[in-house]
Amino acid sequence: MTGVRAELVFENASDCPVATLSETTDGPLTDVSWTMNGDSSIKEQFTGADCDLEFSNEESMTEVFDYGSQQVYEFEQELGRTCICEHIEQELGPVTDAFAADGNLHVTLHTANVDILRTLLSDLKERFGQVRVEYLVQGRANRDDEELIPVDMSQLTDRQREVLQQAYEMGYFEYPRTANASEVAEELGIRPSTFTEHLNTAQSKLLDDLLLRS
Repeated sequence: MTGVRAELVFENASDCPVATLSETTDGPLTDVSWTMNGDSSIKEQFTGADCDLEFSNEESMTEVFDYGSQQVYEFEQELGRTCICEHIEQELGPVTDAFAADGNLHVTLHTANVDILRTLLSDLKERFGQVRVEYLVQGRANRDDEELIPVDMSQLTDRQREVLQQAYEMGYFEYPRTANASEVAEELGIRPSTFTEHLNTAQSKLLDDLLLRS
């Protein structure tokens, strides 16, 4: 068993109060954590700079610690409300790290294999909308393997990421292929030559990263 570590990004995560608040701050809101508060609510904390705001009439923030340059804030929300991190923990297990920036929620987690991650992503997209893999690391099969090799998706442009994702979902990389370049390009609304250009650039970036680190 090798395992997978992945950072997922939920874009415009309106279901997450911290992500919503991060749209109004200059920097990220980090160290997001949560715990049960009795039988009816969840208590959450996060760290940010000068976030003296309120989510809504029902969710008021309280400053609980001051580092000087940053403060720790706390709020409560009702149990059973749509919560991305809570859902991941119910379906998979503990979330390793969570932070919010520019309205997006970033969640880091571990799974036993890629198949589990793929199933989770399908479920998360259905429930919460747009979610993408920002960073993925495949673990070692045994202790004699080389160091872990990360795949950094953030180096791709949004268009390159979209082309790569669409090609994967349509089976362009399978053998035998279940979709050719023209079919994927048509689904994306671009010319086959444009599809090939974006795909080659994206693959080149990822292969360079893998080969340089392997």
